Amino acid sequence: MLNEQEIRELVATHGAAVNEGRPIRQLIDDGELPRLKGCTVLEGKVSDSVFGPELKSPSGKPIRLMFRNNRISTHDVNRGAIPFKDQVLALNHDHMHRLVKSVLGSSQFQVDGLSPTSTVIPAENLNLIQVENVLRLYMAESSTSTSLYQHWLDARDAGQSTMDYAGHQLDVNALKPNGLLPYVMDTPSTKEKVDRTTDVDYLIQCGVCTERQWVQIRNASLMAFGIVSQYLAQRGMVLVDTKTEHGINADGQIVSADELYTMDSSRFWKLDDDGALLTRDGKPVSFSKEFARGMVKEKGQQFSDEQANEIAIRYIQGLQHLTSEAFAPDLRPRDQRIIESTNLILDSVM
Repeated sequence: MLNEQEIRELVATHGAAVNEGRPIRQLIDDGELPRLKGCTVLEGKVSDSVFGPELKSPSGKPIRLMFRNNRISTHDVNRGAIPFKDQVLALNHDHMHRLVKSVLGSSQFQVDGLSPTSTVIPAENLNLIQVENVLRLYMAESSTSTSLYQHWLDARDAGQSTMDYAGHQLDVNALKPNGLLPYVMDTPSTKEKVDRTTDVDYLIQCGVCTERQWVQIRNASLMAFGIVSQYLAQRGMVLVDTKTEHGINADGQIVSADELYTMDSSRFWKLDDDGALLTRDGKPVSFSKEFARGMVKEKGQQFSDEQANEIAIRYIQGLQHLTSEAFAPDLRPRDQRIIESTNLILDSVM
């Protein structure tokens, strides 16, 4: 395992270099990946997707390539690049994906020889269900507008004794910041320009999904939540909350889409030797993007190099806690890593 000093030296020495590289759209335009010429490129907050009519498996399944980048987004704003973030989350996702794919299903193709640090993910191009399934076990303090914590603050300040949150009736006075909830709550959030928490009735009435589809998503997600919680308990950690996305594949099955149980999509808190929450300055010791959210002081703020490096250190530490394995980065130039991974994938799945 890398200790903190070794992680700091790694980030200080190689952090700037691993952030350098062309976006996937430019790599395609520059002729570096001729088989992707003419494909559609969708640029997301923290990853870009490439798909097109020519990208199909031998059995005819449509292929979507997802390219992780080092960008970090908070409050729906891109805050800049974090060294090694793409590789850390790739390893994080790969580790957790193997734990839960038998329950949640998977859109990913298996590619022999593709490194877990690869920031290119080969997957079936699903018919996405336009909802984020958010499960919560604790009411984590959060600055995001969709969080239970922010809704609770509004209800408390308004003098309410009960509140409705995503279809759950809650006792306002019984809830505590960073406190345990009475049960694992499913609290879906819409995938719109500005996300908002809603309830299952709204999803069904608006045609986002059917009742049967939601029951499957909810039950599978709760099972996966339990599997990950049990896994983390052995490592002195607790799963606070998580969000998953789902889609329908060519066989009509609902499977997971995008990342699973990463520090961007989940909160993990550390436990002390007695099994209680470990705190620092009165706050839970957390491995999640919430650490970065707390560094935002202005609406359009971009993280400085010093802030970006501190966030990178926290991500690497969190990965090692989650996997019990030392972080082994790929220090090749980013362009080389992307091009070689993409060609290996295309040779395998097409």
